[in-house]
Formats: sequence, C-alpha cells, structure tokens
Amino acid sequence: MRTPYFSRDERYKTPFGAAPAGQAVSFRLFLPNDCGEALLWLWREGEPPAPHDFWRTEKSEAEGWWWECIVTPEQPGLWFYRFSFVSPFGANALTAGAGGAAALNDPAGEPYRLTVYHPAFTTPGWLKGGVLYQIFPDRFCASGEPKTGVPADRYLHPSFTEGQPAYTQTAAPRRLNNDYWGGDLKGVERRLPELADLGVTALYLNPIFEAHSNHRYNTADYTRIDPLLGSESDFRSLCAAAHALGMRVILDGVFSHTGSDSVYFNAEGRYPPEGAANRQDSPYAGWYTFTAYPTDYRAWWGIKTLPEVNETNPAYLRFITGPQGVARRWLAAGADGWRLDVADELPDEFLTAFRAAVKAEKPDSLVLGEVWEDAVTKESYGHRRSYLLGQQLDSVMNYPLMRAILSFIKEGGGHALLELAMSQAEHYPPPALHTLMNHLGTHDTERLITALSGEPAAGRGRAWQAGQRLTPAQRRRGEALVRLASALQYTLPGVPCVYYGDERGMEGYGDPFNRAPMRWQNPPSPALVPWYRTLGRLRRTLPVLAGGRLLPVAAAQDLVAFRRVSSEQPGQPGLLVAVNRGETSLTLPLPQGVAYAPPLLGAVAAGQLQLPPRSVALVPERENRKKREKREKRKK
Repeated sequence: MRTPYFSRDERYKTPFGAAPAGQAVSFRLFLPNDCGEALLWLWREGEPPAPHDFWRTEKSEAEGWWWECIVTPEQPGLWFYRFSFVSPFGANALTAGAGGAAALNDPAGEPYRLTVYHPAFTTPGWLKGGVLYQIFPDRFCASGEPKTGVPADRYLHPSFTEGQPAYTQTAAPRRLNNDYWGGDLKGVERRLPELADLGVTALYLNPIFEAHSNHRYNTADYTRIDPLLGSESDFRSLCAAAHALGMRVILDGVFSHTGSDSVYFNAEGRYPPEGAANRQDSPYAGWYTFTAYPTDYRAWWGIKTLPEVNETNPAYLRFITGPQGVARRWLAAGADGWRLDVADELPDEFLTAFRAAVKAEKPDSLVLGEVWEDAVTKESYGHRRSYLLGQQLDSVMNYPLMRAILSFIKEGGGHALLELAMSQAEHYPPPALHTLMNHLGTHDTERLITALSGEPAAGRGRAWQAGQRLTPAQRRRGEALVRLASALQYTLPGVPCVYYGDERGMEGYGDPFNRAPMRWQNPPSPALVPWYRTLGRLRRTLPVLAGGRLLPVAAAQDLVAFRRVSSEQPGQPGLLVAVNRGETSLTLPLPQGVAYAPPLLGAVAAGQLQLPPRSVALVPERENRKKREKREKRKK
C-alpha cells in the first residue's frame, strides 16, 4: 500500500521544504477508496491549529485516490501541521514519522514542521558553490615586517616553526593566551595564491582587532587592527589582493562581551581612565551591568576578563550598528561579511539591527552566526529564535553536520548522516541552506585528523594532550578518513570551510593545541594537499553543488550514497556521491533513468558502482538532452 503522506516527496507536498510567506503550499494525501473527509490542521507556533479541507482530485489509482489541500501561510515563523481523515473504522490521525513518512494513529506522534521565511530573504551568491578557509591570524603566516605599537607584555616565540602553544598559567609576561608567533595580515596576503590554488573563494579570519590575548576574543578596541597583525592599511591591502584573486574576506565579530583590558572597560588601567571600571559616569558605563561597582559585574560565562555588554543599550547599539558604526566601517574598508561569535547569546533586536546595517553598507555581504544546534528550532532568551527567517542571519556554522559526518566516518551509521542532511534540506530556508558553513574542525574543536584517528582525550587534561602525537599507523589511517570526511563536506548542501592546516594533516587536541603555527615546510601529510585541490576543482566545475537538491540513494552501516540534482535547471548535470567507510568492498547499483559520465573517482562495471574499502566515488551525470530540448521548445 502506498504511504498516505511523505513530506520529502513532491508528489505529496510542493514546494519541497521551507516556503516563503505568501506562497501557496500544496499538500496531497493518498487514501484508500473507502476513506474521506480529510483535514489539514495547520498552525503557526503559539497559535491554535486551524482546519483546512481536502478535496478529492480526479486522479485515482487502483489502491485509492489523491486528495489535495492548498494553503498560503502569510506570516514568517515556525509552523506545524498534521492530518486527519475518516475511514470505515472511524477517525484517524497522521503525524510525522521516521524520515518524513507518515505515522498512523501514533499516540505520541509529533506534528510535521514547516519553516516559513520572509519572501525577500536572499543570501550572497558569491558564497554558494565556493570554498571557505578559516585562518587563526597569529598562527598562519608571519611576514617578518616590522610592527609599531606592540605592547611590551606579550611573549613572542623565537621561531614560527618551533614549540607548541602554551597551556599552563605562568608568571607574566607569559600568562595564559599571551604567547604569540607573530602571524600577520601581510603574511596572509603573501599566501593568497596558494589558497587560490586550493579553490578557496572566501577567507574567514578569527578576530583581528586590538586585544590582549592571542585569540583576540577579548576585544580591546573595535576601531583598530591589533598592532601585531599590522595596520588598517595592511587590512585594506589584504582585501584588495583577495578580491583580485576572486576571494572575499569575512571578519569575526565579538559583540556579546569585550575584554576587561579594553578602552571600554579598562579594569587593568592600560588606557586613559575613561572606561566603565574607572568612572561611573564613563561614556561606556551603560554598556555593562555592575552588581557592586567596580569589582563585581556580569561577565561572559562568569569569566571576569570578559565583561558582558548590554547589546540593546542605545549607545552600544549605535556604536556597532549605526551609520558610522563598527559593522559598516570595516565593510567600507574592504571586508565582505561578518561571522558573529556566540550569535545565540545576542538578542533579536541586536541581530536585526546588525543585519540591517550590514546590508545597507554592502547588500551582498554575509552575516553568518555561530550556532551549535539546529538553527530553526533553537531556543534561547526564553523563546524560539528566528535566525534564518530572513531578518537576522544569512546562515550559520553547521555543527550538527560536522558531528554527523565525524560520527559516520568513525563509527558508521549512514542512515543517521543522511537523515540529518535531509532534515536540514527540508527545514532550512534554501537561501540559508546553500550558505551553511560546513566545517569539520575549527579553533574550538580538535583537529580533523586527530578527531578521526587519534586516541580519544576522554577527559584527560592538557598535560596529557600536549604529549600526544599520531603514530605512523594512526596517521595513515587518519589520512584515509580525512579524504572520506572531506568528500562529504564538499558535496553535501552548504559551503565547505577548511580550518587552516587541516589540508596538510596538522594534528592537535582542543584549545590551545588546535592553534599551532601553520606547517608551511614539511607538512605532516603532504599528500592531502592535492586531494583538497581536487575537491576545490569539483566545486568550481559542478554548478549543481552551489544549490542543487539532495536526493538519498542508499545508506547502511558503512555506506552513504546520494545525488545532487538541479532544481532550478532540470537539464543541468548532477552528481552521484558514494562513500564506503568500511574495511570490505561494496557494490552499489547505479540509480535507473540517469545517464552517467565517466567517474571522477571510483569505477563502474555492468551498471554497478565499485567501492573498495575506505573509498569515495564521484560520478557526474550527463545532461538530459531530451529534457533540454523540451524546455527550449517551451521557451519558444
């Protein structure tokens, strides 16, 4: 018997997935001949369910009839729906089952979700189909050019290629997070041709503003480049050089807190005595919340060196999002977007004002948020967040996909990975889906090769982590697994983001060991670099990866296979992707009704895709000429 409803099949629901407000959405049920009186129950979160009648269409099949209901959600938000119908046995209910299929009369059944977003929601076209590359500025490349105004209380490592990040608190000046290798903006600029060779189209820079730690998440002055990184002139030069190579530059904005050692707070007395901790009538006093002046105040996660700001304070909001504010200033200087640190801790008012300011300055700039969970269902500040409905963020960092890919590569479970990817494709608005930052490692996580092949830290401390190195056998295994994971990262919906050095097999556990200086000479895994170049070329040459639909093909304990197909250009060639993480060879029948080009990776024999152990297959699909000819005739 055909399923009565399947949310991921356009025979049952169009359009697929999220819908813009004001667009009609068609729901169809397939019910047995003796059933009828079907209702759609649809409601926006916080409102009561409203019934909508189905009508029986003229289309029938041997097993039953198709019923249809068309509704037009007018308001953006998270909507829910379920169905009811009458059969000879009485009233029946359909709720969300596994993988989008309907569950019949399930007492614990949950409703389906429908994301409705603002119809004018668009995201930067330059990011879609591209490749992001994350740089921790102090550890990427040191130009060696002289700097001025560098504070004397910083510890500088004598050589860019020696030592490891400090992980214990010691006497000043070598306090925690106070050791530097001297990477700078000129160093980044000099390495741009090598990044272009990897297929990189956008740089994401960890914070570059003046701050008194190597990570610079404790901002001291939003209006100045940190002197160890260079000058504003160096920043403008980097952006111009990147643009000349077809790359964009995305900055890290830390707006939920500042440093206590900052112009604005000035608890350490480094700056003129106008900070909020110096004077209660300071121009910055309203930025912070004191419980006992000046020593007790609200701090980010209780860390006293990171006083929280009141993001909706009018003076602070104007300073960041006003016509002459920080957001617009650095875009005017050459940046192309912002990544917002701890975006889920920024209130709606701030996010809305920030996006408006960014788009006013440069309409095609990016606003990307750090959100570690499902960004559509995320709750914080006591309510459902509306990050991706069109008025706050363009997209988010895709931590759920990172966890799903790493879990599949390490432990197996192809069904769970495909389900997560399909759930995102179904519930994220397309403008956000195709600009998701698909990373497999960042400055906040273990290095990719360590996460895949190293001995798990399992709660062991930094002293143990500092002494660990991959064995030759672990490295060989890790390199193979990195290839599998990165193939999925580059071909699932979204934009891959490579954390500097992962393409060279750099290893390391969590902070600070994941922030070692770049291995430009003698990289640990030199063979990975050509692999990442291959994946970069794939992104450039296959437009379907910029916005194509995701269609599952097969999933098993050790197997994931899917197609990317164009939804906007039906004749555009698609791509079949298959990954075998297991220790034994697998074969996979090629999907029927599709013409294939020779594989880019893998082999095909007698209509079967051959998958050796720990292998990736990439098989392009040929353009369907008949569909193209029909389409061209319709245009005429």
